[in-house]
Amino acid sequence: MLTVSLEHDRPKLALDFQLPRGQVSAIVGPSGSGKTSVLRAVAGLLSTRFARVSLEGHTWADTERGVFLPAYQRPLGLVGQRYALFPHLNAVENVASALVHLRGAERQREAQAGLDAVGIGALASRSPSALSGGQCQRVAMARALARKPRLLLLDEPFSALDRSTRKRLHVELKRLQAGLGMTVVLVTHDLDEAAQLSQTLCLLRRGRVLQSGSTPEVLRQPASVEAARLMDFSNLAKAEWVGADREGATLRWGELVLRAATKAVSKPGATVSWTIRSSDVFLVKDGHPDESSLGILASARVTEVISMGGSILVMVSVDHSGGEPLRMRLRPGAVHRHGVHVGCRLRIALHPDAVIVLA
Repeated sequence: MLTVSLEHDRPKLALDFQLPRGQVSAIVGPSGSGKTSVLRAVAGLLSTRFARVSLEGHTWADTERGVFLPAYQRPLGLVGQRYALFPHLNAVENVASALVHLRGAERQREAQAGLDAVGIGALASRSPSALSGGQCQRVAMARALARKPRLLLLDEPFSALDRSTRKRLHVELKRLQAGLGMTVVLVTHDLDEAAQLSQTLCLLRRGRVLQSGSTPEVLRQPASVEAARLMDFSNLAKAEWVGADREGATLRWGELVLRAATKAVSKPGATVSWTIRSSDVFLVKDGHPDESSLGILASARVTEVISMGGSILVMVSVDHSGGEPLRMRLRPGAVHRHGVHVGCRLRIALHPDAVIVLA
């Protein structure tokens, strides 16, 4: 397990989290949230006012006890956005540069094996200028893994790559991590990338942890309004807490009564925030055979229709609601079949399992 506690003024950091061993954990946050600073502190490249960093029970930094293990003594590999390959060395020589503890043929053999492991063994003699961005990334990955580190830190390593190359390298990373059983920490601003690659997700904003836990759980249940905004829950509204029972909570949104499958607790009459993903606001077609299974039904008027490539974002004003507009994400075919356009009226459904009460 990787345990990190940091406090600092510039950059602003005040955080405490633990990441499990042998998994890919993602740290996600907007620009300026402190993601890279956290990695640099873990790597021993940034000294903070307070630090406690340990991996699997081995302390790397503890300011209270005067412990600080230099970066070169920490058994980790680091790959950043800029791969920092030596331009005067070819691919295999770049990997060999991390194997200074080996000599001669053994060093060359291990470096070549590293390139083979990331799928570019045939490019060993090429210089960085003769490699594509994806190939340079693989060389940097092979170099970071050459000393068989116990921890691999990745600082947005895919951000400068095209979409198809990113997808291929995502697969390579998953394969490498599974094969080596290594602990990996991935810093990214791309929530979709984090969802695909990580088992654990840590949301960071302004140098503090908003939420941390298993990736599916964090994505399904944001813990706060800030976390919901960071994860692009575009529908955010306020409602009155009516009460709760074994099946969940009852909320009053304007004149509409909503149900939410939640364990949250509040006082009757209190104002709470709630959210629902745009993809979970359903369009109800006339004559649906089992409307009772859809949740709360409401009438609405379409105020805006925006094409988003493979989907259509539909803004609606819900009758008798609290006033906040809702966003629906529909497929183009559904928009065409149901004649959805600005000014038309339609019915929507909000299922209790999709309504999330926020702290």
